[in-house]
Amino acid sequence: MGMVFGKISVETPKHEVVQSTNDYEIRKYEPSVIAQVTYDPSQFRGNKDGGFTLLANYIGALGNPQNTKPEKIAMTAPVITKASEKIAMTAPVVTQSGGGEEKKAVTMQFLLPAKYRKAEEAPRPVDERVVITEEGERKYGVVRFGGVATEQVVEVKVEKLKKSLERDGYKVVGEFLLARYNPPWTLPAFRINEVMIPVE
Repeated sequence: MGMVFGKISVETPKHEVVQSTNDYEIRKYEPSVIAQVTYDPSQFRGNKDGGFTLLANYIGALGNPQNTKPEKIAMTAPVITKASEKIAMTAPVVTQSGGGEEKKAVTMQFLLPAKYRKAEEAPRPVDERVVITEEGERKYGVVRFGGVATEQVVEVKVEKLKKSLERDGYKVVGEFLLARYNPPWTLPAFRINEVMIPVE
């Protein structure tokens, strides 16, 4: 019942708050091991969250773990999504709005529990679309917000955060990440989301 009301009872990534303002926090995150999948949402009927099932299957959240041990891996929060490099269109194309059109790919990430210190310590995925990787220490400008993280809401949060960071002398060094801490059945008023922008 707690998840319906936004209670987060899973491991979250360790970080240090370097600076806190009325507009944002600057956080430094420890290195972590990540399971990720990059995909074209059209592979999942246009669903930008289509990669969730692949990652959930890998850790065993939806049944037997789809990894080579097989080992059940604890769910963590947040689930992170970000835009990836563009994917060139391939044939056949049913509808086409012009030659050379490209589609944006989406990368979805699960941060693995802190007990996995290196990528090779994590069980290998059975599905080759799931990739295990390491991320080193990193610094983000972060803004937290509630409700449903629609594209329009996220776009407004990203633009405001970028302006605030640049105003305060931070250099934006990459694209934003969307971090969602709650399952989709959590009531919108109790959801916790964050927009995270890498900075120097």
